[in-house]
Parts: sequence; structure tokens; C-alpha cells
Amino acid sequence: MAEDTQGRTTHFGYQEVAEEQKAGLVHGVFTNVASKYDIMNDVMSVGIHRVWKDAMMDWLAPRNGQRLLDVAGGTGDVAFRFLDRAPGATATVLDMTESMLVEGQKRAEAAQMADKLDWIVGDAMALPFEDNSFDRYTISFGIRNVTRIPDALSEAFRVLKPGGRLMVLEFSQLPNDGLQKLYDLYSFNVIPRMGQLIAGDRDSYQYLVESIRRFPDQETFASMIRAAGFEQVSYRNLSFGIAALHSGWKI
Repeated sequence: MAEDTQGRTTHFGYQEVAEEQKAGLVHGVFTNVASKYDIMNDVMSVGIHRVWKDAMMDWLAPRNGQRLLDVAGGTGDVAFRFLDRAPGATATVLDMTESMLVEGQKRAEAAQMADKLDWIVGDAMALPFEDNSFDRYTISFGIRNVTRIPDALSEAFRVLKPGGRLMVLEFSQLPNDGLQKLYDLYSFNVIPRMGQLIAGDRDSYQYLVESIRRFPDQETFASMIRAAGFEQVSYRNLSFGIAALHSGWKI
């Protein structure tokens, strides 16, 4: 039976909103930034997001024959990397924002890998797949935008095969207060201005910065992954904890 969420609230950046409103608000953000999303990722992280995604692939160790589900996969960055390393694998990119998927399908890699790639509009909290369907589930910089994170993690567990692996790449918290303050100064003062300059959209990037600060720290998020049923849960900090990789197994 569907859970009744009427009257429940959640956060949209630093705003409190009704749960049923958040998905639409997030959809609006990514619809607005879709055409500039890859450029802004490069500018915001000084290109380091590419290093983080390569580190993700190093730990994930793709293999031929595996079936990947990349949730909030947007423009295909992670799926392309996975298939580069395992040309005999297949990948499904799922995102709630169709315009992000459209941008991904314009990329040269999408045409080269078309026979191994699916692009699907869908919701991380209600995946349109049968139980035990995938070998690997990835989500990069997307889980913090989900209305109910435990629901998304439960869905990840459901669609993974026994022996399957979850891997999450997400912005996180620096363990050093001084470094965190410096990073916050950069984030709140520079990134929204970059958003205005490059994408013509200050508000969407203000939300993205706020959503990073609202996301649970590494230990708290690891406990949420365990609560969804995953075992051998661990994480690795990237760039002092600006981002973190979380791994869990469906045993």
C-alpha cells in the first residue's frame, strides 16, 4: 500500500517545502541548467569531478557482462565511463529530468555506445524495474536531491541482484572545521555567481550549494545505507571530504 505523505515536509536547500512539491522543484532546477550542466560541473569543481568519477570507476571495477543502472545519470558521464572500461557490459541511464537525458544523447559517446545504452525517464524512489535486475547501481551527485533518501536506497537494494553492489558519489562534509569554512565561503559566494554568468541562473546554483550543506555527513549516510539492507558498507573521502564515495553490497 502506498505511503501517505500528505502534510509531510522536507528541505529544498534551506527552504522547508511539502514533500509532494520537492520533486517538481528539483525537476525545475535541472531543466533550467541542463544545457550548461557539464560546463558548470567543470567550472565549479575546476575539473576535479572528472577525477572523482574516475576514482569511482577504479573502486567499482566494471566487468564485461555486468548490467549497470545509473540513477540520476543525467548526461551519461558515469555510464560512458563504465562502458569504456567494460565494453561487453550494458548500462541504463535513469533520470527524472528528460532534458538532461536529451543532452546526454547528443554526446558523441552516446552514438558510439547506442547498442549498449538505454535512457529512461524515471523516479529513484519508484524504479520501473523488476527485483534482482542489475549487477551494479550508481548514483552521482543525485541522492541529495531525492525527496526521501531511504526510499531511494531501498529501491536500489530491491533492483540489485544478490551479490550486486551500490556505489554513491556525493558531495560531503570536510572533517576539518577550518577547511569547511573556507569551502563554504567559496561555495556560497562564488558558485551562484558562476551560475549566473555561465548558465544565466543564480537561483538553481544557490539551491545546489544549499543542498550540499543539508546532506548528511559520511557516517550518518553510511548508516542509512546499512539500514536499507546493504552489507560491507564503507566510504572513501575524496579531496579531503569535499566529496565521498560510498559502497555497499547486497549479500
